[in-house]
Amino acid sequence: MNLQRVDLNLLVHLDVLLREKNVTRAAEQLGITQPAMSNILRRLRKLFNDPLLVRSSEGMTPTERALELQPRIREILADLTQVLEPRTEFRPYSTSRVFRIMTSDYAEATLVPKLVKALRSEAPNVILDFLTPSDVSYRDMEQGRVDLAINRFNEIPQSFHQVLVWRDTFSCLLASESPYANRFNLKNYLKAQHVWVSKTGMGVGFGVNPEKSGGLGSIDQALQRLGQKRQISVFTRHYQMPAMLAANKDLIATLPTRVARMQANNDSIMMKEPPFFIPEFELTMAWSPLLQHHPAHRWLRQLIMHVARQVVADEESQEQEIPTINHLF
Repeated sequence: MNLQRVDLNLLVHLDVLLREKNVTRAAEQLGITQPAMSNILRRLRKLFNDPLLVRSSEGMTPTERALELQPRIREILADLTQVLEPRTEFRPYSTSRVFRIMTSDYAEATLVPKLVKALRSEAPNVILDFLTPSDVSYRDMEQGRVDLAINRFNEIPQSFHQVLVWRDTFSCLLASESPYANRFNLKNYLKAQHVWVSKTGMGVGFGVNPEKSGGLGSIDQALQRLGQKRQISVFTRHYQMPAMLAANKDLIATLPTRVARMQANNDSIMMKEPPFFIPEFELTMAWSPLLQHHPAHRWLRQLIMHVARQVVADEESQEQEIPTINHLF
């Protein structure tokens, strides 16, 4: 193929077509007419010798070749953007850039306070706009409308870049006067009433179904593998609530250890290891390939990872500390 005869704008059009899976919407995105978009699709089909999008009962469906091309086209366009953008030095201390970050409530409770503290000295004029998972779609991220997502992801588009922030385990919070405090075993765990807390999925959330314990997350899935099921009395999406609720003598909150450690800070609440095995989970940072090479974005990612490593290091040093006894002679 003679590359000199290939219109690189076709790659931009293909990217939008594969994202929208609709000729009319793609035309609207690009600011051209629907007939013009249809003509571009014909040219693309000829260029790649493949239908790319075919009609089905669900609308336009990408072919296998199109699905193979999509992440590669995204990478090519991101690289072209980097090449064509003027090189400017990023100065964190003077920038007033707005960063939009989707964070789960868990990430807000454990990572964000440390991040904001670091930013106050590194980049005091930066503006942070934190969004919830319900505010954001993968499409928003893909188009670069959201800078980052920091969350627990069950799945994520292959075209996205991602990095592990940290891993965490689970712990239980219960009242110090709980009847189960001294004999915290699986039998008594199952006797108690429980607080369920989670909101990790992308997009608008809906009410949970207490009967479908397998869909309630890793804690209930771990119990299901044992042939057991806990009795959940309260469902919440906010990690601020469990400690207050766990003050009730008959309630137990099972939640990530970093959150539990922050909330078990008074004599009325105690923290216990779960009386059964729950796999640890991963907190991940993900972003669009469109932002991969942007200097400001790269700086923010590096700062977040530095803060995360510091959080983990501080915890490990606290766990390893052995109190010394001073003997008076």
